[in-house]
Amino acid sequence: MTNENTVYLSIGSNMGDRLSFLKYAAKSMKEDVNISITRYSSIYETAPIGYTDQDNFLNMVIELKTSYSPLQLLSRTQKIQDNAGREYNIRWGPRTLDLDILLYNQENIKMEQLIVPHPRMFERSFVIIPLREVNPVLYFPSIEKSIDAVYEELRDKEGVYLWKKPFGEEEFEHSES
Repeated sequence: MTNENTVYLSIGSNMGDRLSFLKYAAKSMKEDVNISITRYSSIYETAPIGYTDQDNFLNMVIELKTSYSPLQLLSRTQKIQDNAGREYNIRWGPRTLDLDILLYNQENIKMEQLIVPHPRMFERSFVIIPLREVNPVLYFPSIEKSIDAVYEELRDKEGVYLWKKPFGEEEFEHSES
């Protein structure tokens, strides 16, 4: 793989076997020759925001290296969501799988299809807590703050509960997802 870009990806699910959907997403990334997962966060359970009449989410963050461009990676994540039966009926509504590109290197990307850093990530504890776990020394030039500063501002705003410690390669060896 050439041109290794460092990417942080948020993975969430609140329908069906939530853990299996998280594993499916990570396994799909792992099996792609243009992607290498380098770190996994723990899995956190969180209450929904926005549209609240739905089940709790399982959320995690992965760090990966990829040769994909931002739009190629977006296309890949959308295909994985579609293959998991993702439907887009209600904004912030229930979903089998939600994959969001949080950071792509230290780039600021503004396109019709993609905005990086993810536009709402700094407001969401369910993103910042696992992201901080994966990389506790991140600095965000776009807002001139460290991950710790963002974490201190957010930690009491949303209910984010540790659900499962980090998983890794062994979780995929016997996964049927």
